[in-house]
Amino acid sequence: MAKKYNTETVIDVIHWNDTLFSFRTTRDVGLRFRNGEFIMIGLEQEDAKPIMRAYSIASANHEEHLEFFSIKVQDGALTSKLQHLKKGDEVLIGSKPTGTLVIDDLREGRNLFLIGTGTGLAPFLSIIKDPETYDRFDKIVLFHGVRFINEVAYNKMLSQDLQEHEYLGDMIKDQLIYYPCVTREKYQNEGRITDLIQSGKLCTDIGIEPIDPKVDRVMMCGSPSMLKDTSRILDELGFEESRKKGVQGDYVVERAFVES
Repeated sequence: MAKKYNTETVIDVIHWNDTLFSFRTTRDVGLRFRNGEFIMIGLEQEDAKPIMRAYSIASANHEEHLEFFSIKVQDGALTSKLQHLKKGDEVLIGSKPTGTLVIDDLREGRNLFLIGTGTGLAPFLSIIKDPETYDRFDKIVLFHGVRFINEVAYNKMLSQDLQEHEYLGDMIKDQLIYYPCVTREKYQNEGRITDLIQSGKLCTDIGIEPIDPKVDRVMMCGSPSMLKDTSRILDELGFEESRKKGVQGDYVVERAFVES
């Protein structure tokens, strides 16, 4: 009988601010996943079942480690403990990745819009390191919406480091458009994704044609309100959601993400 989870070791922790952190762990050689999927992770408890929650995998499936991007919830059942992880600690990693944020479930298209708010950025960090993403789409627009500037995690990696990637650097330079956006402070890009789509400002800012269901595809991960409002706008524009694995659509949504 296959194990439900494996014990992995923390190899790095980054605290972005008082509310956000990332951590890397070792990876079982037998773990296979598609970029964009999530997995159950957790911690052992004395005299009780482990606390397990769903987390998107932020590392690509060709990398030897696993990476996760999390919020800190002081009274959260899991994150109140995870936020204190340090190098050498052990965590439990599930053995059955799953999820709806996979490019296989998108129809062929011109541009791919990856819309993430908060820690909803995580699955797209793996997707933008997948060579197939660049083979299938002309431009990949990575939108990361946050409230405050100090929540723009991974900024240096996305705006600079990835362009020097040994294998993907040239494709990333030519095809990836990174658009971090803030709602509650002055910043180079400001506003909510819903307003930026409806006004056309997002596409104008990055110099591409208005979003079009005939040729553009969308992936979304983030707060329930963002998912609901943006899905409504896409539906009104004529986009069709892929609601079942293996059935292609114009956009896909991940509705399972960790908040506690």
